[in-house]
Amino acid sequence: MTENRRKHPRFPLTVDVRISHPDIGEKVIKTRNVSDGGLFLIVEPTVMPDVGEMVKGQVQGMVDDPPMLNMKIVRTESDGLGLMFIDEQ
Repeated sequence: MTENRRKHPRFPLTVDVRISHPDIGEKVIKTRNVSDGGLFLIVEPTVMPDVGEMVKGQVQGMVDDPPMLNMKIVRTESDGLGLMFIDEQ
């Protein structure tokens, strides 16, 4: 049995996130789960940036205009991408 070494617990949550990157333009993609450290996007087989690439993301469908967040693609799976929030201060 492998040990769970995650810093942040994941919570199942489905929201639309607008992702932007020069190679793909903008796409609205649903999340599978979210944590304090990042999120997992459900990506149908499509062209997406590689692991290590930075993207910008913004939650859609909120009353207020949420901030555009910087995220790094940290892993890929057969059904999507894991992204880590990047704190730029």
